Amino acid sequence: MNRIDRLTAILIQLQSKRVVKAQDIAERFSISLRTVYRDIRTLEEGGIPIIGEAGVGYSIMDGYRLPPVMFTLEEATAFLTAEKLIEKLTDTSTEESYKSAMYKVKAVLKATEKEYLETIDERIEVLNNQHIPKPKNLPNPLQVILRSISEKKVVCIEYTSNSAQEKTIRNIEPVGVFYAGHYWHIIAFCRLRNDYRDFRTDRISHIAPINERFDKEHPSLKVYLKQLSKEQKLETVVMHVDRKILRHFGDQAFYNGFVSQKETKDKNVVEMTFLSASLEGFARWYMMFGDHADIISPDKLKDIIRKIAGEIEKKLK
Repeated sequence: MNRIDRLTAILIQLQSKRVVKAQDIAERFSISLRTVYRDIRTLEEGGIPIIGEAGVGYSIMDGYRLPPVMFTLEEATAFLTAEKLIEKLTDTSTEESYKSAMYKVKAVLKATEKEYLETIDERIEVLNNQHIPKPKNLPNPLQVILRSISEKKVVCIEYTSNSAQEKTIRNIEPVGVFYAGHYWHIIAFCRLRNDYRDFRTDRISHIAPINERFDKEHPSLKVYLKQLSKEQKLETVVMHVDRKILRHFGDQAFYNGFVSQKETKDKNVVEMTFLSASLEGFARWYMMFGDHADIISPDKLKDIIRKIAGEIEKKLK
């Protein structure tokens, strides 16, 4: 990227947030802090009203705005691809908001660029997993949760837990949302349990903010998830698997903690390594293809499998 393009990109970045740290700019463009300071000074000399505070970051004076942004063809294509993902992977409210934003993006494109997007629109598709039922008649929680995080508002939900299979009314203080395993999750401080909990959005039958703010300073979602992974006791599992069975694993390998795969002396066998939070759960998954795989370690996983197999054998007599 030449310097003129970088200066324009930095200016757009400064308008995207209230405060932008010099380190964030340096990491985005792979430049030194000295170069960031020089670029900021150049923008100031060009008449851009930048406010800088040592140790805090840079911001642009309220009221200053660039003319309407023009998108490159590649950027517009990325928006279109994201629209396909949002259509299938978020709730209705978020989908509608994104579609509205896309109309604004397309409105500033050139005629040839609009024609290009119309051509490839039907050439990109995101397919849902047909084995996972799509939730029906559920609330649209994502926008409610994200707004409540911004405003520090308490949210009331009606939730059905997977273990008890009973509905409970809970007041929660949201921390963040993430997507994993085909579901959106909400991490929040649950006042009913007096602790942080993971709520799957497809198990929420009602959601609404209440007229109450919370003052507790919760960790960021990134910090919370990092701490959670440290607290989990993960077991390393190593096994040799017939190559011909790998195509049947699908996403299940990742759900069971797949880490890496390498070749062995036998070209028909691969060595797979997993980090498992539940050896019993892993054992039950292993039994689906155990006739095509050998467990190298740990030995206690073998003991669990023998026990389960023994119970099954009793039931078959």
